[in-house]
Amino acid sequence: MAELRCGEDPEPSDPVPAGPLYVPVRPGPSGCTARLFRTPLGGRTAVGFTTEHRLTATFGPGQPWIRLAEPALRALTAPLGVTALTVDPRFTAPAAAPARSGVPALRARLRERTR
Repeated sequence: MAELRCGEDPEPSDPVPAGPLYVPVRPGPSGCTARLFRTPLGGRTAVGFTTEHRLTATFGPGQPWIRLAEPALRALTAPLGVTALTVDPRFTAPAAAPARSGVPALRARLRERTR
């Protein structure tokens, strides 16, 4: 690691490893797959939590998860073109309620008009 000289920015240029993370997964045909998400600007990101409590507070107790080290999560998602990692996201949109489909009512109205 390079020494800091006076006047240099103390912020590291490389991300500091986050350590073991609780990573939300979804079941797939060949095992579990890490869930990927979108940032507010639309970019893809992997997500990890530093505690199980933070993961369940965000996704609920039914969310499956695995423990992965931060470098392992990055290596897993890099071939998919995902280079961003969000640790302990705090702001999430509330779960959307299932939309009621107006298709059956629309079909009934169209049938009445054509008779």
